[in-house]
Amino acid sequence: MATIDETKAAEGSDEAPKYKVIGTRPIRHDGADKVTGRALYGADIKVKGMIYGAILRSPHAHANIKSIDISKAEALPGVRAVATSADLPEPGDKIAELGEGSVILNHLSSNNLARTKVLYKGHAVAAVAADNLHIAQEAASLIEVEYEVLPPVMDVLKAMEDSAPVLNPDVRTEEASTGEKGDKPSNIAKHIIFEKGDLQKGFAEAEHIIEREFRTATVHQGYIEPHVATALWNNDGQITVWTSTQGTFSVRQQVAELLDVPLARVKVVPAEIGGGFGGKISVYLAPVAAVLSRKSGAPVQLVMDRADVLEATGPTPGSAIKIKMGVDADGRITAADAWMAYEAGGYPGSPIGAGAMCVFSCYDIPNGRVEGFDVCVNKPRTNAYRAPGATNAAFATETVVDELCEILGMEPVDFRLLNASKEGTRRIDGVTYPRIGLVETLEAIKNSEHYKTPLTGKNQGRGIGSGFWFNAGLKSAVTATVNSDGSVGLLEGSTDIGGSRTAIAMQFAEALGLAAEDIKPAVVDTDSVGYTDVTGGSRVTYATGWAAYEAAQDLKRQIVSRAAELWEVDPGQVSYEDGSVIGPDKSMTFKEIAVELSTTGEPLVGRGVSNHNEPGGAFGTHLVDVEVDPDTGKVDILRYTAAQDCGTAIHPAYVEGQIQGGAVQGIGWGLNEEYWYDEEGSMRNANFLDYRIPTCYDLPMIDAIIVEVPNPGHPFGVRGVGEVPIVPPPAALEAAIHNAVDVRLYELPMSPPRVLHELLKKES
Repeated sequence: MATIDETKAAEGSDEAPKYKVIGTRPIRHDGADKVTGRALYGADIKVKGMIYGAILRSPHAHANIKSIDISKAEALPGVRAVATSADLPEPGDKIAELGEGSVILNHLSSNNLARTKVLYKGHAVAAVAADNLHIAQEAASLIEVEYEVLPPVMDVLKAMEDSAPVLNPDVRTEEASTGEKGDKPSNIAKHIIFEKGDLQKGFAEAEHIIEREFRTATVHQGYIEPHVATALWNNDGQITVWTSTQGTFSVRQQVAELLDVPLARVKVVPAEIGGGFGGKISVYLAPVAAVLSRKSGAPVQLVMDRADVLEATGPTPGSAIKIKMGVDADGRITAADAWMAYEAGGYPGSPIGAGAMCVFSCYDIPNGRVEGFDVCVNKPRTNAYRAPGATNAAFATETVVDELCEILGMEPVDFRLLNASKEGTRRIDGVTYPRIGLVETLEAIKNSEHYKTPLTGKNQGRGIGSGFWFNAGLKSAVTATVNSDGSVGLLEGSTDIGGSRTAIAMQFAEALGLAAEDIKPAVVDTDSVGYTDVTGGSRVTYATGWAAYEAAQDLKRQIVSRAAELWEVDPGQVSYEDGSVIGPDKSMTFKEIAVELSTTGEPLVGRGVSNHNEPGGAFGTHLVDVEVDPDTGKVDILRYTAAQDCGTAIHPAYVEGQIQGGAVQGIGWGLNEEYWYDEEGSMRNANFLDYRIPTCYDLPMIDAIIVEVPNPGHPFGVRGVGEVPIVPPPAALEAAIHNAVDVRLYELPMSPPRVLHELLKKES
């Protein structure tokens, strides 16, 4: 269930804004189509004359490509086109910004179709388009590739050694602070250092110091819908792409850059998206489908199977982390030091920057240092996964915090309250927090029925963990068209991955004093709305909601002006209040004025844009009870409560769903999920049977406590919700396991074999 924290945390419940639409639970605008199966997802797209594609993928994790012979594939009846990297232009050293990280276009191109090397098993090497999928797959199997197999580098620490085979000869270590690069090829793509205060002095003042090392495994986002793209490269040079993506404008840019065509020649049409969580921002199929379409003269559809998704699309990085933290006798943190190495996969681009920002984000630390490394290994290039980089970091920091609490004899929630970041706290990377709600989430947990209910069973334990995500602002655009019946068509560019259509429509409705049901939101293609950044970074409800607010203000101004003209009075005598336009001697509701103005003059069209970057950041605190089976190491979750500051809950049911969904993914990360590679770099669990994600049988009902500390950087106080809840679960679970059976785990996942191993070690 969801609980709204009645304290209203920041403002006091009596002073908090009173809304008519915000905070209610209208039926989502896309609900009927989705529950009836009428909603169109990427693989549902059928274009007249469409043919089907298949991709040949590397069987090796690391190899030079000596030659590719496509002659047998081309000769197979029914084959319409075959493509290799030779069909993609050389993009050079240009860099593209994808919305949740940048990428060197040469690397992105080579990731779509390998050029001189393959860098992971599953790396795309060639593609075929044919009259049907079976012919395409058979033709792909006929392509002959000669490889020179090289030793794979699968471990982030081994990849950093001077003796390690170098994956990319063009990668040299970049010092983030100066932008300077090393003079020789390296698997270390970037080196980051953040510092604050005097670290040595801080540790000298500490009464207790703990230093630990942690490892986390490679984990996939686990979205149900596989990657899919359909492309038509028309005879007039126009390229249309239909795809399930988190960012149509990002896909447009990537396709245009990789194919070396003008941006105006590419249109991207969004389909519904069956999950993304950060993993559907980079392109894998669209440029290849476009090339096949150009060569065949027909629209081409490419769909991955589950093994392709797991082996060849961006998971979140495995990592190696060292944390050292000191506290004084009263439990105040005096110093903290973090060393972090994140896997980038075959090409640079791990979320090490975000991890370094988030690692100590929950604590007011006077003296600190964070050092981070972006490291290439022979795995698929990593992509964002719901607060990318933060879950790894929080697992390490929060586990050390739990150990310090044990030494001090302090309640973990009280330690966090004593040291919690708050307004004015300066993070080690230099950011000073505005009004934030970490303390309020801790107090919400401490006051919860869950916290106050004691555990009584054998081998049961309770754990707590906190987490943070900084949220993004970036650019959004919205267009609102008033219809003659007073309804409004709302066009937006943010693809909807969690109910954002309704959340945006609700903010627009609130601003105009209308009902949510009067707004008809639509996510449209790149030719139909202004530029909008990706759906990611917890930015859509914040940023696109702000654009909708601005569109509403634009309409208000127009309505006031038009009404004054209609009533033949000075515009200064007319105002717009609570859904009505009010003049000196008459007033009309929005619907009444819409009907009147539809017959007099030009249409009413509102425009709103947003490029605000004061999103405020958001915090959450989770509490979990577990029971550990000492004979098998299996961890059962008995009860779970998550408190999160969402600023203002636009649609509380959506907020609850985001908190629950993120918590479940964090639980999977903490207890079961990991990529299993053999010594040759082959993933041995590339399916949902062996890659173990949680099901309803593994989970209790997750209680969500919605805390509202309005964000001063938003007209409705919004903070992003979707990413924070994945951050605390592994750390909270580790603390609970420790309290249940008195063992510590420093590696994720904390699967039954690992838990049992630690139990047996303790016994011996």
